[in-house]
Amino acid sequence: MREISFDTETTGLNPRGGDRLVEIGGVELFNQIPTGNFYHVYINPQRDMPIEAFNVHGLSEEFLSDKPLFEHVADEFLDFVGDGTLVIHNAAFDMGFINMELERAGRRLIPNTQVVDTLDLARRKFPTGPNSLDALCSRFGIDNSRRVKHGALLDAEILAEVYLELKGGKQQALILSPDEEAANSAASDSASETVGLGRFNARQRTAPLQSFRTDEEFAAHQAFIEKMGEDALWNKYK
Repeated sequence: MREISFDTETTGLNPRGGDRLVEIGGVELFNQIPTGNFYHVYINPQRDMPIEAFNVHGLSEEFLSDKPLFEHVADEFLDFVGDGTLVIHNAAFDMGFINMELERAGRRLIPNTQVVDTLDLARRKFPTGPNSLDALCSRFGIDNSRRVKHGALLDAEILAEVYLELKGGKQQALILSPDEEAANSAASDSASETVGLGRFNARQRTAPLQSFRTDEEFAAHQAFIEKMGEDALWNKYK
């Protein structure tokens, strides 16, 4: 399954009120694993940059002045997306801008059926929130220290990690494809314990779970073991 973790930066909040796209970032996932392929472009919005937007992403009117217009990159963008699913945090915002720009350029729009909103996923999983991208990074222990300013590609990379956690975390790496399962079965005599598990790092508890065993139960257990004698198998596993 091909998906694209996706983000944009803009001149403001209103795509129908004169605001425009200034940056697009997309990271390709296959079966929820990053492939290393990505799409990134800065876009000349053909307008000024409000200070409120500049303070968010740091992209100035001067910096963007020599960048391509959206209509000049629309086809390569659509080619990259293809029939993949766009994974977006607060999808209504980004899709409002993307489809506005596609409409202006006379290109096909991307339907909502081709979009997964991670904000909706997070709200279902954590109904009391908070569910911003930064809050989810904190919740899942994802390093977002590079996110001093918003950036479409960086945010797409971070979102890919958040999405993986929302879909089940590192345990997803344990799920084998049919070909991997066949290979695992064929190699079971020599290396079955290593096939398909190399990507999974089990998380250790920071402190052991509290014991609910009473002192009376512990004493009774010790007395039972002593009756078994020194050669009892149990003594080998103390």
